[in-house]
Amino acid sequence: MKPVLFALSATTALAAFPVYALEKADVLAHYADIAAAGYADSLATAQALQAAVSAFITAPSEESQAVAKAAWVAARVPYQQTEAFRFGNAIVDDWEGRVNAWPLDEGLIDYVDMDSAAVNEENELALLNIVANSTVTIGGEAIDATEITPGLLGEVLHEAEGIEANVATGYHAIEFLLWGQDLNGTEAGAGARPFTDFVVGEGCTGGNCDRRAAYLKAATDLLVADLEEMAANWAADGAARTGLLDDPDAGISAILTGLGSLSYGELAGERMKLGLMLHDPEEEHDCFSDMTHLSHYYDGLGIRNVYTGSYTRVDGSVVSGASISDLVKAADPAVDTQLRAELDASVAALGRLKETAEAGMAYDQMLGMGNQEGAALINASVEALVTQTRSIQRAVAALGAQIEVEGSDSLDNPMAVFQ
Repeated sequence: MKPVLFALSATTALAAFPVYALEKADVLAHYADIAAAGYADSLATAQALQAAVSAFITAPSEESQAVAKAAWVAARVPYQQTEAFRFGNAIVDDWEGRVNAWPLDEGLIDYVDMDSAAVNEENELALLNIVANSTVTIGGEAIDATEITPGLLGEVLHEAEGIEANVATGYHAIEFLLWGQDLNGTEAGAGARPFTDFVVGEGCTGGNCDRRAAYLKAATDLLVADLEEMAANWAADGAARTGLLDDPDAGISAILTGLGSLSYGELAGERMKLGLMLHDPEEEHDCFSDMTHLSHYYDGLGIRNVYTGSYTRVDGSVVSGASISDLVKAADPAVDTQLRAELDASVAALGRLKETAEAGMAYDQMLGMGNQEGAALINASVEALVTQTRSIQRAVAALGAQIEVEGSDSLDNPMAVFQ
């Protein structure tokens, strides 16, 4: 993705935050508090997933698999709301690919249908299949994969040979192992991996059930460790928090960059518009579980959380305080009023998409060619996100900040998508 500037350019230098010095410090401190709460919730729900995975691989059954799947879905709720802390905070961006990278060439991890899109001839590791092979070759070097550990996944396999599609870790690797491939295209149905893929000994399906269980355990343990790291970064005296507070002007710009880039290039563009243009379920964010509607909704909610300074935690308590909205309201009340209304509108549009998926039309079905209702729901969300991004740019200008918003060819240069 590349930066995109709207007609109203926020990169035009105005006086750099001439007022509101005390308020800026308050806003930044509370922003860090919301991040700390969000990552703490993400860690807690990942630990619950870890426990469910342990129970599943200890005693595989339809019931224990369903519990693990439900724990994965629950873990995504707080994590997706933390994505608003990306883009402007390098410490988050440098880390994020370890936990939420997508799309992935899943044949790196385990068996796949050889007639499916998982067979990527441009990636020589796309069918490496660590689960089935205790020795593999990467970059001309023989790798001992006899023991599947978090270190093997994170330090050797993940993005091997510099290829982003070689995703070996994070939520989506776990998702693939729990659900398996979704081979339904844009028709109804998610992945349907049998629980017997994890039965060690008699009754094992798919082969190498002990190694598949080891991979699932290692990936889940690594996810927990990675979230422990990020939760610590936002705690008192954590690197992310202190770095933000060291330069208040840069900190405010970081917040606004995160809001604009997630809203526009990432969510509206790469995660929504691109897949609709291509009618391609491989571009679906949570493609194995068919839970993309939740990811999109909670991304949108996370943007509003940060702007308004209010986050509802998993336990129902609310973290609320000084916000970017307060600064914008002081500088230009009309811009704040408009942006708040547009944030509500985008969350509502994403909510309608979520409700439709929960009623039976999964997100990958919405992407299908000829599905006018699905396309209308996706386009309405995209338009709402693009609209609010323009007001985010107006807020940037009102505060005299400088940011660059991540772009997407799907929005900025649609013909390039088909080249």
